[in-house]
Amino acid sequence: MCLDGHCEHNVDPLVPGTADGAGAADADASAARLGRRRVLAAGIAGAAAITLAPVSFAQAADADAAAGTSAGGTPPAGSQETRVVTGFLETGVADFVYLPVEIPRGVQRIDVSYAYDKPTVPSGVPANSCDIGIFDERGIELGGRGFRGWSGGFRTEFTISNSDATPGYLPGPVGRGTWNIVLGPYQVAPQGLNYKVQITLTYGAPGPAFKTNYPPQRAKGRGRDWYRGDCHLHTVYSDGKHLPVDVSDGARAAGLDFIVSTDHNTSSSHAVWGEYAGPDLLIMTGEEVTTRNGHWLALGLPAGDWIDWRYRSRDDAFARFSRQVHRAGGLVVPAHMYCAYIASQWKFGFDDADATEVWTGPWTYDDEHAVSTWDQKLGEAVRTGTRWLPAMGNSDAHSDPNVIGLPHNVVHADDLATDSVLAGIRAGHSWIAESSAVKLTFTASGNGKQAGIGEKLSVPADAPVDVRLDVEGVPGGTVRFVTDEGQMHQESLNAAGTGTVVWRTTASLAAYVRAEVRHPMADGTPGQGNTMGDALLFGPMAALTNPVFLVAKGHH
Repeated sequence: MCLDGHCEHNVDPLVPGTADGAGAADADASAARLGRRRVLAAGIAGAAAITLAPVSFAQAADADAAAGTSAGGTPPAGSQETRVVTGFLETGVADFVYLPVEIPRGVQRIDVSYAYDKPTVPSGVPANSCDIGIFDERGIELGGRGFRGWSGGFRTEFTISNSDATPGYLPGPVGRGTWNIVLGPYQVAPQGLNYKVQITLTYGAPGPAFKTNYPPQRAKGRGRDWYRGDCHLHTVYSDGKHLPVDVSDGARAAGLDFIVSTDHNTSSSHAVWGEYAGPDLLIMTGEEVTTRNGHWLALGLPAGDWIDWRYRSRDDAFARFSRQVHRAGGLVVPAHMYCAYIASQWKFGFDDADATEVWTGPWTYDDEHAVSTWDQKLGEAVRTGTRWLPAMGNSDAHSDPNVIGLPHNVVHADDLATDSVLAGIRAGHSWIAESSAVKLTFTASGNGKQAGIGEKLSVPADAPVDVRLDVEGVPGGTVRFVTDEGQMHQESLNAAGTGTVVWRTTASLAAYVRAEVRHPMADGTPGQGNTMGDALLFGPMAALTNPVFLVAKGHH
């Protein structure tokens, strides 16, 4: 992996060849002319990249009829050509390695497979891991139109034709011109990485165009109400093992009203979700943008839209792609900011974010840390009078035993429609639940007025304010009220998990109040805070609200 973004190591020369030996002499001559050529792809992608010598099929495509081709120099329909490329990448190679492939006219389908070695490494040393994807003849410009698919390290082969494509890839014409296979060596062992890429072209007529089935942007709904939804889900269209039907069935079983499709670095699943949406389930299209400095969710993208991921935090590209999402009406949400996996920790800051994911899947220490960071950001917003950042929780479910809807967001929206749900999330009119069994209402009342989650209550500075939480579904749970001073009130629920907790404060003492509902500790005790109001030890989260803000009259 290239840790500093500057790759000054040599790359072994491209070694073109073919499975059947055809064109080998020309390919070898091409390699000899190019030698050890390596191009730093500045301006193509934000992160450092190299471009290898091109692979050509032009000899076969331009052969004359005497060589057995059809009229016009195109090989007969159904005929195939294969090229095999091998090479070596050293530790410290660029983030992306581009392999140009010259596609001639008359190609019906392209098939690509790849493999790389996995030498044994000592404990704690990164082993070889290499992703793959492809861009078509429209180019590899950052944010450009040439994207045709990405499968990361989940697949070893893929196919693209006009009629269909491997999940993760976009069906469409295999047009004449320079395509680029992209290798993403995000971990390279000390021994280096030997790779092999095989490209097979099948000639013939393009075949019928693939028919998209995008989901509608509105479901039946209940008018203005609270709606439950999981906004971070994966399928076989990236690195998940669930089919779209499995995800939609799982969402319905979890009592969800909406979901967002967020496969890694590809929009390919958007085109199939229409079959699985219905009056009872709104399916929104999105993407998990998986960069080398953290992952983020682009929620509510127009169906078919794709967001580029080929940059690091120092490349100043994140703001550009955040603007792209915002122009399309979507939301930008950093995901699992303290995930321990390589390249997953969040390094882009929060200036361009609309919300942040603080709870991802079953509750862990990572989530505890994320909530603490989010709470610090709340205090900063109050202190500076700037925009505050709502919290979200999602399952990030990929496969069993991941549980769809653990956790999910409960959003107050005008309707069960994409724009309405996104508006509710953006405004922070939402709370997070571990399951649909957990229900709550959270309000602050004072001076004859009341405010709910994500709202402001403006009252005289010393007027009494009653903060109230009604909750059910957390047997033996612990309720915590947290303000900009830390935890200020704690109370236990009964064995049935129901209760009403009321705490009195003033706007002079609390700039905001948020609620947590925790499960008991492993030993059955409720957990406790210290005398400064900070949590020392508590059980897993069952529910977490966005804050109610208390504004002393005369202040903003």
